[in-house]
Amino acid sequence: MLWVPLIRKTRSGTEFAGLPRAVLAFQERTFDYAPLVQRAVACEHEGQADHEEHDEHDSDDLNTVDDESPCTLEPDPFDEVDEQYPPSPPAPAHDPFDDVDDENPHPKKHRQRASFDEVVASASPPHTGAHRQRPARPPNAPRKKKNSEASHARRKIKRIKAKAELGHKPTASTVHAHVRPAAPLESALDASSLPTTFGAYAAKVEGPDERRGRTVWRSLLEFTARGFKIIQWDGIHPRPILDRYGRIVAVLAGQPDHPDYRAATNLAFAAMRNATNATRFPAAMKKHRRGLFAAVNVGLSYGKGQSIPGWLDGKDYRELAEEMLLNTGIQRMAGFADAAFAIWAPRLHAYYKNCDAKLRIRHPDLRRPFVGSVYFCAAFNFGRNVWTFKHRDVLNLAFGWCAIQALGRYDSTLGGHLVLWDLKLVVEFPHGALILLPSATIAHSNIPVRAGEERVSFTQFSAGGIFRYVDNGCQTVAELERNDPEKFARLSAQMASRWEEGLSLLSTMDELLESQ
Repeated sequence: MLWVPLIRKTRSGTEFAGLPRAVLAFQERTFDYAPLVQRAVACEHEGQADHEEHDEHDSDDLNTVDDESPCTLEPDPFDEVDEQYPPSPPAPAHDPFDDVDDENPHPKKHRQRASFDEVVASASPPHTGAHRQRPARPPNAPRKKKNSEASHARRKIKRIKAKAELGHKPTASTVHAHVRPAAPLESALDASSLPTTFGAYAAKVEGPDERRGRTVWRSLLEFTARGFKIIQWDGIHPRPILDRYGRIVAVLAGQPDHPDYRAATNLAFAAMRNATNATRFPAAMKKHRRGLFAAVNVGLSYGKGQSIPGWLDGKDYRELAEEMLLNTGIQRMAGFADAAFAIWAPRLHAYYKNCDAKLRIRHPDLRRPFVGSVYFCAAFNFGRNVWTFKHRDVLNLAFGWCAIQALGRYDSTLGGHLVLWDLKLVVEFPHGALILLPSATIAHSNIPVRAGEERVSFTQFSAGGIFRYVDNGCQTVAELERNDPEKFARLSAQMASRWEEGLSLLSTMDELLESQ
């Protein structure tokens, strides 16, 4: 039996009675007439105004309608319709036909419904010549985020400013990911025995014994015969080098194992190789104490009678140096070197950062080569087969670290190795990899790559004289002695212990792991 109410109400409140005989007849034919009556009433009262805020009848009864219904209605976009009709677009959040009174927030009654097209048209602003009409978006086209480029640019500027002010600050998870799985290389070296000057702002000048045979090319077999250990390295996973007391004196820092970083290193190598081919370096520039290649330095220097640190004058190669600094691949590599420095020697990195902050207070016009790196100077070593003689960069900070990054197309297992003489290590040095070491106190050199292969390098460093200038209150030693004799005497007394204080800035593996 179908349940059929005998009394029904229309949307306007009018009651009507059912027909029992018709009910029986329809029931005998197993036919439900209620939905037909509802549609007939809807047709009759289509033009009437809606006086009620809520419908009293159950709209679910309209969901089953016979296909032979004598009354067919066009779907109203403001009403719920059958599933057989396509769904209508939703009504706008603000209906322009709802006149809202301040005292009565409810919409005014006795209004005529408008079609969906009329509502959309009335809600849209009038078209004027000052505004171009947007073309219709193709179906299934991806929606673009508004102002996405501008927001990305603002966030990028914010990150650059943060790095310039605070530098890289590795998180505990970053330290954990790099330090804990690293396999240390232990050595018998005592870092305190390295050749430093009084005050540790520079290293001792190389003696005759160190200079003897420094320019001789030696093969891997010769180094093996001399008792050196060959370190096989993939150039990705970091390996810290420890002295006999567990201090991390150098780091095979590696590089990010990510396609974006590999693309950056390839971009940097392409820029340096193109510069090598396009620039005519004089022969005198390609022969110096570090090797037979052209080196272009850029950044802050201090020495040779300078009263304040200044930007190096590249002369004929100034534009070339600036071009390298603007290369996005080189910038990425410089930023990674700074981040690795902060991970493996956080106290030493903070010392560099504090020095830079004090220098900028007195000389805000001075800038570093890279915003995202604490180093004061950079060197680009151009050539087809760049390899260095045995040497030490004695003017760099004695206990500081230099960042060396190799670039090129070569087999790193057969050439391009970095030789660390005081540690008696020969390290494979793949393309894009980073090695951090105290270049002022540990002698180092390279093994050339094979014929037909290419190799260049990019380094960052800081002159020790800048640290002394800042420690003196941003003045020369003579000016400090003349202007503040008391401070001059105090700093002079501290010079004897500066080397030990500098070594205390180096970290141990236990310290790094405990800081997580």
